[in-house]
Formats: sequence, C-alpha cells, structure tokens
Amino acid sequence: MANIKSAKKRIKVINTKTERNKAIKTKVKTYIKKVEAAIAANDKAAASEALTACISEINKATSKGIFHKNTASRKISRLSKAVNAIA
Repeated sequence: MANIKSAKKRIKVINTKTERNKAIKTKVKTYIKKVEAAIAANDKAAASEALTACISEINKATSKGIFHKNTASRKISRLSKAVNAIA
C-alpha cells in the first residue's frame, strides 16, 4: 500500500478510471453482440439498425480515449462488411 498522499490519490483515480473504461468497453461489446446476432439471424433491417447504434457507441468510446482510432476503425469496418454481406 502507498504511503505518500499523492500515491494514494493516484490509486483512487486509477481505480475510478478503470471502472469507467470497463463499463464502456462492456457496453460496446454488448452492441457488437447485438449486430452479430442480427447477422446470424439473416435480418438485414435489424442488423443495419444495430450497426448504426454500435458505430455510435464505438465512436463515443474512441473520443473518450478507450479505443485507439485504428482499433475503432477496424471494428466498424468488419461489422459493416458483415452486414453488407447478408443479402
């Protein structure tokens, strides 16, 4: 355990940020699962709708610094490609 006051504060701040990041990452994963479920069900309309919501959440997470911009781009690209593949 830290003895210095500033070190104790850093531990508290890091824990708070870790919880926030974990919550947002979990939320993004849930949206991705919704898109993948719609793709598996071959439901183009639901998949497109879920994709729009998912892209929004990924972009929000990226703007908060939780995902690197290239990671976000890759996730969006792969999901879009999968949705466009169902006909």
